[in-house]
Amino acid sequence: QVQLVESGGGLVQPGGSLRLSCAASGFTASRYTMRWYRQVPGKERDLVAGINSFMSTNYADSVKGRFTISRDNTKNTVYLQMNNLKPEDTAVYYCNVPMLGFWGQGTQVTVSS
Repeated sequence: QVQLVESGGGLVQPGGSLRLSCAASGFTASRYTMRWYRQVPGKERDLVAGINSFMSTNYADSVKGRFTISRDNTKNTVYLQMNNLKPEDTAVYYCNVPMLGFWGQGTQVTVSS
């Protein structure tokens, strides 16, 4: 069964860090581009970062220099390291495999003092 399971979200103070994980099962994630999106209520889901099978990465301008996407192919897992978090980073974060149309269930990130 194909599945993407996100974890690692939570409540953090501004300036803090979190690492999100996206564990894939039922397919070989290393063969595909993987992406992180985020969504706040009432708004569209926005692309945060992506990594392809060659480890090439891309980022939204709003997170460049603060977020890092990576993948561990031995664990079939993609990560999003988020540093210097800001209140505007508050959202539900989703893992996505664009070529296959798979989405995870999302993990909530709240940045607040």
